[in-house]
Amino acid sequence: MKIILASNSPRRKELLGGLGVDFEVRVVNGVGEDYPETLPPHDVAEYIANEKADAYTVVKGELLITADTVVVVGKDILGKPKDATQACRMLRDISGRTHQVVTGVCMKTSCERRSFSVATDVTFRQLTDEEISHYVNLYKPFDKAGAYGIQEWIGYIGVTGINGSYYNVMGFPVQRVYEELSGHFGVKIAD
Repeated sequence: MKIILASNSPRRKELLGGLGVDFEVRVVNGVGEDYPETLPPHDVAEYIANEKADAYTVVKGELLITADTVVVVGKDILGKPKDATQACRMLRDISGRTHQVVTGVCMKTSCERRSFSVATDVTFRQLTDEEISHYVNLYKPFDKAGAYGIQEWIGYIGVTGINGSYYNVMGFPVQRVYEELSGHFGVKIAD
């Protein structure tokens, strides 16, 4: 089966590649990340992953993988910040509290579709305005849900606890993807 990762994310490419499977990256530009306002926050990432999958035509013998990640703080959804001001505001929102990182994944062949979400709790200590500004100015986390990468400086100095998959917080629940690939789809990964 030919595996196609429909993502520009360097983190998703790295994590899927870490499984040792051959795959190609195929990206359709202009796929929106909109969702109905009435959708529960924990369902948003899976909804968007399914919407992304709908933008692709999958032929027999192909397996398409799409994903989307959001940060849920209370009942609020933090996607990707548009600018430094919004990034700083998001980091202030998660500072000193626990939030959830939810990644939705859709795996689609020519005859079936499976989708799921994985949630991870992440706790940050109280961050100073100087720490937030330093991180945003240096790392420019505008391509990251919640305005941070746990594998970057802010994760080193700010994360005090994590309950769930670290890789999910990076944007790809690779362990669950492995289970689906090897268990459900029968992809031979490790003999």
